[in-house]
Amino acid sequence: MTVAIIQFGGSNCDQDVLNVLQDVVGLDARLVWYKEDNLSGFEGVVIPGGFSYGDYLRAGAIAARTPIMESVKELAAEGKPVLGICNGFQVLTESGLLAGALTTNMYPKFRCQPTCLRVESTGTPFTSRFKKGEVVRIPIAHKEGNFYATEDTLAQLEHHDLVVFRYADAEGHVTDEVNPNGSQENIAGIVSTSRNVLGMMPHPERASEDILGSKDGLKIFESMADHITGSA
Repeated sequence: MTVAIIQFGGSNCDQDVLNVLQDVVGLDARLVWYKEDNLSGFEGVVIPGGFSYGDYLRAGAIAARTPIMESVKELAAEGKPVLGICNGFQVLTESGLLAGALTTNMYPKFRCQPTCLRVESTGTPFTSRFKKGEVVRIPIAHKEGNFYATEDTLAQLEHHDLVVFRYADAEGHVTDEVNPNGSQENIAGIVSTSRNVLGMMPHPERASEDILGSKDGLKIFESMADHITGSA
């Protein structure tokens, strides 16, 4: 029951995710360099945050075209959970595993701050420990986190309950004022139509222990562990 944490040149949150999965949640996890092209034997994948290839061309565009992503797609097709965080979310959209795209923040600067998220869907391998409508506090750290999709795609995301997190205030109200990057419909995280691939811009690994000021992100990794071990 081992989870692969994919490392690209420029990844910088890989060790944080490894700490949470191994030392906090108790899952077996292993760092996997992007040049490896075989993920057989792994029961899940996390693509962590960072600046893969310096965000050259578009954030996540080069990483999405590395051989290991073909193995990630194979695991996703088998129904195994795949979690992309921040740059990982960008990689997932660039590789076609998730809909939409992540573009430059409406205010075109790097934003690093706490955010409140409203949980929109609990029917995923990553959110089973949440309650629908629950508000959690998880930080962001990105310059290209502005989620964009066509009107048809947005309608499909809503119709199929694929929006998992939205930026909201502490009471759960979704407003323009609390949207940190201009994302359409305040979208902070979505899943694939198969529901086993999640991309989110906020960093749950940075909100997984008391010492970090919030443990709200821990439920994402615990839910993933429940799914992998069959205890959900």
